[in-house]
Amino acid sequence: MPAKTSFPADLFAGHRFAVLGLGRNGTPAAKALASMGATVQAWDDGEAGRKALEGWKSPSGKLTVAPFENLDGFDALVMSPGIPHILPSVHPVAAMAKAAGVPILSDADLLFQAVRKSGSKARFAGITGTNGKSTTTALLAHLLRHAGLPIAEGGNLGPASLSLPLLPDNGVYVLEMSSYMLERLAALHFDTACLLNLTPDHLDRHGDMAGYAAAKAHIFDRMTGSDLAVIGNGDAWCRDIAASVKARNIPVETISGQDDETADFHLHEGAVVSHGMVIARPGKTLPGTHNAENACAALAMALRLGVASSSLASGIGDFAGLAHRQKHVADINGVAYVDDSKATNADAASRALGCYSRIVWIAGGVAKAGGIADLVPYFSRITKTFLIGKDAPILAETLAAHKVPYEIVGDLEHAVPAARQAAETEDAEVVLLSPACASFDQFPGFEARGLRFAELVNALKDHA
Repeated sequence: MPAKTSFPADLFAGHRFAVLGLGRNGTPAAKALASMGATVQAWDDGEAGRKALEGWKSPSGKLTVAPFENLDGFDALVMSPGIPHILPSVHPVAAMAKAAGVPILSDADLLFQAVRKSGSKARFAGITGTNGKSTTTALLAHLLRHAGLPIAEGGNLGPASLSLPLLPDNGVYVLEMSSYMLERLAALHFDTACLLNLTPDHLDRHGDMAGYAAAKAHIFDRMTGSDLAVIGNGDAWCRDIAASVKARNIPVETISGQDDETADFHLHEGAVVSHGMVIARPGKTLPGTHNAENACAALAMALRLGVASSSLASGIGDFAGLAHRQKHVADINGVAYVDDSKATNADAASRALGCYSRIVWIAGGVAKAGGIADLVPYFSRITKTFLIGKDAPILAETLAAHKVPYEIVGDLEHAVPAARQAAETEDAEVVLLSPACASFDQFPGFEARGLRFAELVNALKDHA
């Protein structure tokens, strides 16, 4: 990220913003808007959230922490992404906004407005999809940085949008966009945007798969013929969206992590190729077809943003990968230990399971709808499974039905040493933590789960 460049202190003078939810997005949003001269009223239904703003003094605006009676006279309501404004139920403050005709916006939308209001022509690149968003976001940012462009990355990954600095005209904002953020946009225009893939997720929030796909497709709103949409061709939902975007005369490049010549960017003999030309070869930090798809997307977007092919070819080899996304932790007695804690659903876990032939698998936590039933095609690769967390019995039923050896061990403290013994006994190539479940029964998040796995693995290594 470049040196911090502040937005003008009077940028939003005379504007009033309501901010609901003072977590990872809301607190930076409230502070940033007040620092740009706006009058901000912020609230969180939980006392812990409200404490995040205790004692903070706005240098130029006015910020109060108080519950909302109505939203008359406000310019916008900024709601944290996790707070619903439609389904499964309308939050009362969202209902106030609708009654008052006040738009409900994502902080990413206000970042775009602030950048343009400041006079900067910095470009915006957006990445979404069910899986692979974070790796693609980080990889694109890495490639742009390697090419010497001023960049700032964040959004759903890393820093909240309104905590990012003001970039110059040649800068690029690389934003990971969740479906929750995308359904709250009014102005944000992406110069290039990517939809990687679509599989069922967050259906309680969007009603059904059609609603989820529609939310994701908002990333292409306001694009024009001078922009570029990058869309995966691995599922019917994405193919339909690609067709609709093309019908609006917006340039589209399709991507595939496989050797699929129907895609504009695809993998061939270990290299990403486009229209018959080799673009770059993903390194060891991008294993599997899913990461090849991520690489195709990042390379297509970087080319559109003006990065030379020679820079891309060298830059992709320097990419270190993301923590908790198939991150190699250690090798012990010829067995690799891989942290894929970010795999919080079955589809994400399938990406890692497909990369190895003999696996000792550590899985479990809070299961998503459908559990691990979709992973049956990978069960032949698993020599043994060690189950942790709340819904281990649910996963065990599926494994037992398909005669996959398993043991319910409860937690990582028991799973890691047991997995080592099994791997060395069964001649497995990898001990893979790819839980296919959320982590909140035992950890604050998937990051903490992955860190604990690494600690336990390194403790084993020290005594190997």
